[in-house]
Amino acid sequence: MLLIGDDGHKYGEIGTDEARAIAEEKGLDLVEVSPDNAPPVVKLMDYGKFKYEQQKKAAEARKKQKVIEIKEIKMRPTIDDHDYDVKMKAMRRFSAHLLTIENRMQRMAAR
Repeated sequence: MLLIGDDGHKYGEIGTDEARAIAEEKGLDLVEVSPDNAPPVVKLMDYGKFKYEQQKKAAEARKKQKVIEIKEIKMRPTIDDHDYDVKMKAMRRFSAHLLTIENRMQRMAAR
């Protein structure tokens, strides 16, 4: 297997037992980076620290993402003037907060 040190130093092709001995000596974990290559590539690293950093990056990415909130206002053709004014006032309030507004007009069923 091809061993890469924690500082990027390439140890070259060495046996599994020797790679484990080096990892144990340095107090690091032996992580398989690319198993499909010939020979497989392994790296010395503190795996617990690596997982912790990955979690922190994922949490930071989730914190920065923007959540889109959609507000829906339904109106019928036979809506009263006061009800129409109340719904328009709500739409203005939503648009002041830059929310996405979906306006749906319902059709009256033919009787």
